[in-house]
Amino acid sequence: MTPEPRQIQYDGVHCNLLIQQFPRSVVVLKITGSDVGEFGEAPMKALSSWIDGSDSIEFFIDAREVRGASIDVSGEWARWLIAHKDRLRTVTMLTGSRFVQLTAEFVRRFAALEGIMRICTEPAVFDNALAEALQPR
Repeated sequence: MTPEPRQIQYDGVHCNLLIQQFPRSVVVLKITGSDVGEFGEAPMKALSSWIDGSDSIEFFIDAREVRGASIDVSGEWARWLIAHKDRLRTVTMLTGSRFVQLTAEFVRRFAALEGIMRICTEPAVFDNALAEALQPR
């Protein structure tokens, strides 16, 4: 049984974000709606405070219910990923639409994460990778 994660939630008009930190250096970011930047830098600052000075993490981004993200927001996340690349062991992102998949591919290239970032289009693949990461070793 997986212990309860540490979490923080942001609820907005256009988007909701949930960040969870599990044991074993697993962090999950779940995004729903359209990320237009209504939370500013708050989610990125929270993530930074959780992972700075820690072991490298397995970062899972669940965007299966994202309708879209602004170019500015995508760029901000790409810059955050670049700044924290040394703390990221893997990045696994689930996309729910072709548009979000194209945006994720842009972010992966821009942040030079080709070797560590996997983009999934099938929920089962993402869910299995997350379940495996949460298994005790």
